Amino acid sequence: MDGKPSPRPRTGPATDAPIEHARVGLTRVLVRGAGELLITLGLVVLLFAAYEIWGTTAAIHDHQQTLNHQLDQAWAGTPTVTAPSPTASTPAAPGLAPPPGNVLGRLYLPKLHLHWVVVEGVTLHDIRYGPGHYPGTAQPGQIGNFAVAGHRSLGIFWDLDKIQPGDTVVVETRTTWYVYQVFQNHIVTPHSFEVIAPVPNHPGQTPTEADLTMTTCNPKYNNYQRMAVHARLVSTAPHDQRPPEV
Repeated sequence: MDGKPSPRPRTGPATDAPIEHARVGLTRVLVRGAGELLITLGLVVLLFAAYEIWGTTAAIHDHQQTLNHQLDQAWAGTPTVTAPSPTASTPAAPGLAPPPGNVLGRLYLPKLHLHWVVVEGVTLHDIRYGPGHYPGTAQPGQIGNFAVAGHRSLGIFWDLDKIQPGDTVVVETRTTWYVYQVFQNHIVTPHSFEVIAPVPNHPGQTPTEADLTMTTCNPKYNNYQRMAVHARLVSTAPHDQRPPEV
């Protein structure tokens, strides 16, 4: 020992370089991993959106095909009769609603080139693949309000906002075609049950017209409002005389 102090270790740029290099490398790994995770999540979202668009639409189409077959079978061999246009003094003969979930008839929106089999009932199960008839409301062609509900999804009531006053709505039953003309399309709250009253929007009044109401969620991708489209019966035809509108 010569009494001289030991030299301090060097801490300059030369010795800090490996540490800094390690930090940069770790940062790059984290950034790369985060980027790959975001890309993966984006692909998952895109795949889910694709399923919602094409998968759900395909399921609706397939189920509607099944319902069409059921309806054709139910109507097979049934003789057609001429149904007079109902009026306040001569309302259409009352019809019996089918059991919940069973087929009732077909609903056509000629403007959109779409049609569906309507089932009885508006539970989530009933209207999963098409429109459903509100129990307790009028039957097609009857004095009162034939009211149906449908999801705001592709393949069902996605473009219901395009149906405006003057447009045509057609309902087909086993004996009769009913042609309605739209007179109102408006936005209401989810609790505006008056839209399906016997006189639409006027609960408690006695109906004198045969009306039709379609309801769905609004806006698209949400359900904090409801859209209601009202139409009035303007003509009828026996089942063997298909209306030119469809």
